[in-house]
Amino acid sequence: INEFILLGFSYGLQVQILLYLVFLVTYTVTVTEKAVTIFVVKTNHHLQKPMCYFLGNLLFLEIWYVSLTLPGLLFGFWSQSMTISFSSCMTQLYFFISLMCTECVFLAVMAYDCYLAVCHPLRYPAITTHKLCFQLSILSWAGGFSISLVKASFISCLTFCGQQVMNHFFCDFSPVLNLSCTDMSLAEAVDFALALVILLVSLLIIVFSYCCILSTILCMPSDQGRRKAFSICTSHFTVVVIFFSTTLFICAKPRRIHPFNLNKIVSVFYAVFTPA
Repeated sequence: INEFILLGFSYGLQVQILLYLVFLVTYTVTVTEKAVTIFVVKTNHHLQKPMCYFLGNLLFLEIWYVSLTLPGLLFGFWSQSMTISFSSCMTQLYFFISLMCTECVFLAVMAYDCYLAVCHPLRYPAITTHKLCFQLSILSWAGGFSISLVKASFISCLTFCGQQVMNHFFCDFSPVLNLSCTDMSLAEAVDFALALVILLVSLLIIVFSYCCILSTILCMPSDQGRRKAFSICTSHFTVVVIFFSTTLFICAKPRRIHPFNLNKIVSVFYAVFTPA
């Protein structure tokens, strides 16, 4: 197979026009909002703090996230045909998995940063130096892209023949795997093991951090201190819940079942609306 055909959202014309407008507005607002926020964080010296530094990295990652999937989908609505070459599909798959893995690590790092800010406020400035923040940032990017390289390598070695129609709007792991006509047990095992490691480690760090944060907040004597602590963590916690719930659903679902409309809806949440 030299190329795949992506079905995207194959509904009636009116529904497709509505979806096109929704995704276009979402993409435009997301990219503009994130880019402006990054600019403000980088140019305002009052915002040169560890949390803002990690936030800048996460915002850049989220711009990349939606730019990887939505432009092709929007083009498909106009052309009524979405084809992608095998090499482009593997490249998109690699970068998408890389961004997912990197976001997992970044969310864990930001949870640990919240833990330090709330539970150790006096030592926080001394611990979270610019050097440490830079090292954690590099570790997050390098870890995410390295793990993805292993997963993508196993997938690209599979043989694809016969059916080339993919019932999805981008090259995601499960839809690509279902088009293989060779034994994929090794690729599935490697994917499951690596996903388990990065998700479990990230979740353990996040759960530990928030348990400590909650314990500290409950022991605070003043309501003002509690509100300040909650304000530090609320937005991060919301992203964590949405991202990990959808990601765990995709990872836990058997690879060979075919409710791909549900699969696409869930993918929209973690690929489009979570970054938004």
